[in-house]
Amino acid sequence: MKRFIKMQQLAIIVVLAVILLGLSYHHIVSAKQTMAPQVTSTSTTKSKPKSTQKATVQKKTIDWRAPSENKAYPDLKQHPHVWLDVSQGKQRVYVKDGNTVLYTMYASTGMNNTTPNGTFTIEAERGKSFFNKSLNEGANYWTSWSGHGVYLFHSVPTDAAGNYNVTEAEKLGHKASHGCVRLTIADAQWINTYIPYGTKVVVHN
Repeated sequence: MKRFIKMQQLAIIVVLAVILLGLSYHHIVSAKQTMAPQVTSTSTTKSKPKSTQKATVQKKTIDWRAPSENKAYPDLKQHPHVWLDVSQGKQRVYVKDGNTVLYTMYASTGMNNTTPNGTFTIEAERGKSFFNKSLNEGANYWTSWSGHGVYLFHSVPTDAAGNYNVTEAEKLGHKASHGCVRLTIADAQWINTYIPYGTKVVVHN
């Protein structure tokens, strides 16, 4: 009987020991979790540093004295049906045969919609130079395409002495005229010399 009681006491001691060990383990684990550093999840993708330098856009300088292209002007003997396509949107004059562009010229059409759109023809009036006193402006190599001397193809502007106005000439490629179509000196001279009377001229936006 005494032996049975001792065994019960021993069992109780073992159970208590197990309970105490369990409580101690739980306390240790809780303490470790509390003390563990908090880790915040971050993206592994590194953002590329933004460049502090702005992209430099080089402005094309137009040589208002020279031909617009580095090639020969079209041989009109091979293109008897040539016509002139004036784009006010692109500020270009395209020398065309049908739909084929033979040559592209820089141009400046009129400010404030002063250059009319429509289909016209090269008229009989043309000359080497003129000067408009009311506008205090002239030009060289002029060729009329509407109004018999009102709307012209001509060079970049000149002053009363016949000197080219560099400030105005450097606007070539942008709307700048009073209604005529400005061209480089070389392009205006070519049209004045070679484009025949009656050639179709189409002006559009």
